[in-house]
Amino acid sequence: MLFELKEIPGGITAVSGFKAAGVAAGIKKTKKDVALVFSEYPAKAAAVYTKNKVKAAPLLVNIQNLTEGEARAIVVNSGNANACTGEQGLKDAWEMVALTARLLGLKSHQVIVASTGVIGVNLPMDRVRQGIKSCVERLSEHGGTDAAEAIMTTDTYPKEYAVAAELGGKKVVVGGMAKGSGMINPNMATMLGFLATDVNISKKMLDLALAQVVNETFNMITVDGDTSTNDMVAVLATGTANNPVIEEMNDDYEKFVALLKHVAAYLAREIARDGEGATKLLTIRVTNAYTLHDARQAALAVANSNLVKTAFFGEDANWGRIFTAVGYSGAEFDPGKVDIWLESNAGKEQVLRKGTGLAFDEDRAAAILAEKEITVWIDLNVGDKDATAWTCDFSYDYVKINADYRT
Repeated sequence: MLFELKEIPGGITAVSGFKAAGVAAGIKKTKKDVALVFSEYPAKAAAVYTKNKVKAAPLLVNIQNLTEGEARAIVVNSGNANACTGEQGLKDAWEMVALTARLLGLKSHQVIVASTGVIGVNLPMDRVRQGIKSCVERLSEHGGTDAAEAIMTTDTYPKEYAVAAELGGKKVVVGGMAKGSGMINPNMATMLGFLATDVNISKKMLDLALAQVVNETFNMITVDGDTSTNDMVAVLATGTANNPVIEEMNDDYEKFVALLKHVAAYLAREIARDGEGATKLLTIRVTNAYTLHDARQAALAVANSNLVKTAFFGEDANWGRIFTAVGYSGAEFDPGKVDIWLESNAGKEQVLRKGTGLAFDEDRAAAILAEKEITVWIDLNVGDKDATAWTCDFSYDYVKINADYRT
């Protein structure tokens, strides 16, 4: 859907009525590690969680706690995942909820809780408590970046974004922040995403919109093929824009989905760009597949291939690895119809035509692969469905980062 939107500063606090803070509570050695987002207005809430059967304590709390479908606060700690921590972990997650609610004058079911970091270690609750109290004291409409920094683990920079547009004759805003760098795989991974909007929308349609957007954005990124225990994406919608309430799949709903997807896709790409040890952002575009499922399968197979990712780190135009990944993806296609191109700011070079390798310009291909952002175009030429996945290359630093992550 084509419509005019404007990028605006502020991330999640670009939305009117939202305040945030991020502080260093000592969970990590020196960096910010407790974040809080607060809405001055009641908000409908929707969330999706990791598909990993092993779910961290905060997710189990949220699944139970969000049954009312509303929330006004998000409290997050980094440096400790509070995962595989048994009854004590659940108790600690509930305490984070209860303390945040009490300090903000909310009901417990209005608080979303999240943790990220090392698995299997109990939270240092004395530090977490002090971090939450400090965040409450520092809440500000300018605190979005501090909060985005406080949810990071191995990320090298904070990820936040916001846009404004017109919907139903009213100005509306969608903003958000996310974290993720390693243990990233479709169906989410060590990834947290928090979105906010002033759009007036029913809970039912908010649920539908978030599920659709996550499937097309956060579930289409991968760094290393590992799916974590803590992933979640949540959205809060206050309705204060006073647009006509969205209660069905009409033009306003489609426009809202497009806005939400635009913000989510930006954050998802930044997660892939910031993959642990990454030197390149890779976009895998599959076009003209039989079905959307086929297109997604093919794109994700290429994005998940370690051989493809290492080839891009080495700047080797090894199209055979790309074609092979499409072949084992499970997608239905005719190998004799497939075309593949490599593209970046340095140009575009076709390396496969109708399933057969071409005598392409190696120097031009090398120049294309020397860029920091590269797109792989895979045209299956059998249908009309398209999909996009995002990933990064595999470098030596990925091994170094993960070899001693716990210690």
